[in-house]
Amino acid sequence: MSKSSWERVLSEAYASLEAEYQRFLEEDADYFPTKENYLNAFNTLPKEKVKYILFGQDPYPRKESAGGYAFIDTKVQNLFSASGLSKEVNRATSLRNFMKMALVASHRLTTDDTSQEAITKLDKTAMIDSIDDLRRNFEKNGVLLLNTALIFTDKKSTKKHIKAWKPFIQTLLNAMEENAPKLILFGTHAKDLKRQFSLDRFETIELEHPYNHTFISNPKAIKLFGPMNLLDK
Repeated sequence: MSKSSWERVLSEAYASLEAEYQRFLEEDADYFPTKENYLNAFNTLPKEKVKYILFGQDPYPRKESAGGYAFIDTKVQNLFSASGLSKEVNRATSLRNFMKMALVASHRLTTDDTSQEAITKLDKTAMIDSIDDLRRNFEKNGVLLLNTALIFTDKKSTKKHIKAWKPFIQTLLNAMEENAPKLILFGTHAKDLKRQFSLDRFETIELEHPYNHTFISNPKAIKLFGPMNLLDK
C-alpha cells in the first residue's frame, strides 16, 4: 500500500473541499465508490512513480462497476472468452474499443480486422485476462487512474460533484507539478478540464473518448499505449 507517499497531498487536497461537502462525504452512505474505496487509486501507485494521470470524468454509474479507479470496470471479470473478447467487455463499449486498440498497438491485430473472429484466433497464453491485471499494468507504467469527481450519486448530480471536487484536483495538480506527469485526456471532458484548470504547466495528450470506434486505430493512442504492453502478463 502506498497511500503514505500521498498522505500530505491528500490531506491538503481534502482540506480544500468545502466543509459542507466534507460533511456529506463523511456522513452519507448512498454514494459510490464507498468512503473506504473512493481514494483507491492512491493506495496502489506511489506518488513518486506517477508518470501519467489518465483523467476520467466520474465513476461508473453502477455500484458493482465503480471501484475507485478511472476506466477500470470492476464488474468485468475476464477480458477474453472462447469467442474473442468476453461478453462483459463487449457490452462496455469504451473498454471494448480500448482492448482492440491495445491488441493493435501490441501488433497482435491489424486495424483491418479487429473482429471477434480475429481475436478468437489469437494465442492468449502470454496475455493477461482480468480487469485487475489491466489496472496493475497501467500502474506499472506509472498511470494514475483518476476521475475528476471521485464519487457518483446520480446522473443529474454529476456536474455538481465535478465542481465540488475541483479544489481537490487543483491542489493535487499543484502538488504534482514537480513530478511533471503527462495528462491523458479523453474526449469532450478534456476540453472541460482545460477550461477549469491551469494545465499549461503539464504536457497533455488529448484523444477522442474510447467510446468512439475511431479510437481503435488512432495513431496517437497506439504510440502512447503500445510501449506500455498493457496486455502482457
